[in-house]
Amino acid sequence: MRTTAYTHTEGDHLQYANRNACGDCLQAGPVNSASCDWSRWPVGTIFRVQETGETFAVDDYGWALSGTNTIDLYKPSRSAMNAWGTRRIHLEIVRWGDVQRSLAILESRTKFAHVRRMVSEIKSRYAELAKSFPLAPANPVASAPPAAAAAPRVAAEPPPPPRAIAVATVAAPSSPGGFAPPPQTHPLLTPFNANAPR
Repeated sequence: MRTTAYTHTEGDHLQYANRNACGDCLQAGPVNSASCDWSRWPVGTIFRVQETGETFAVDDYGWALSGTNTIDLYKPSRSAMNAWGTRRIHLEIVRWGDVQRSLAILESRTKFAHVRRMVSEIKSRYAELAKSFPLAPANPVASAPPAAAAAPRVAAEPPPPPRAIAVATVAAPSSPGGFAPPPQTHPLLTPFNANAPR
């Protein structure tokens, strides 16, 4: 997946200060803000970058991202933004976003061409976007209270069912659409329009 980085002090973001498209503050910390085309990844989608372990939540969009498969990752400073640059990553979907909320936010802003494009694509793909997607494996010990985490597992307890990791990878140039399955057997998180400009 192609990623870029942005920060709130860039010229085209100054009018919004440190606010995202949802009207909240841009996040930097355990969960960071991400900007993308909401017809590809609805608002509220949470994903983890495999290479760095960072977690991001989709809460922003930008005119240059509409119609593309690029995700713009929020960085709290220009130096962090420049250090990230442009990178290809593998991502794990932790939680799929809310298509209805995406439409509710976007439909009041359709005077902008990039928003109209996202709304049109969301409506044409609503059933696909609204369904559940495979999620990253849950770590029950990490999310359990300390006493439960320390308690030994009962031998008769069946293991939790396996959960898939959604991964997008770039294929060899000869592959149609620019995407091909990775060597693992995990399902792919494939973007809607593989031929969109990048």
